[in-house]
Amino acid sequence: MSCEHLIFNDGPERVGPFSHAVKAGGFLFVTGQMPTFPKDPKKIVSNDVELQTHQVMENLLNVLNKSKVSWENIVFVRMYLVNFQDFDKVNKIYKTYFAKDKLPARTCIGVTGLAVGSLIEIDLIAKI
Repeated sequence: MSCEHLIFNDGPERVGPFSHAVKAGGFLFVTGQMPTFPKDPKKIVSNDVELQTHQVMENLLNVLNKSKVSWENIVFVRMYLVNFQDFDKVNKIYKTYFAKDKLPARTCIGVTGLAVGSLIEIDLIAKI
């Protein structure tokens, strides 16, 4: 099985040494996205978890678009939250990005910290 490592000069700027996404075995594996401005990976958009969630989702959409993979092809999402008390707030924003009957499988993990001081990070797998 071959792998295609995708790095986009005009995608969300990376905060570390990794590809934006990797195509392998008929799937796209998208690196966890942070709530940073697309051109400033050290600056989060806000300290508000809802605004951070929107930015993470937009950064994921950006990577999917550049990978030429449809949002509707997302099969699995993994979400990391620093404060699990934000679970309901995050879900309120998250669900607006999907059709009610086309929600991907998902895991939500509580963590003690994330890069750049963010409150949320999301990665995903999509079918190519």
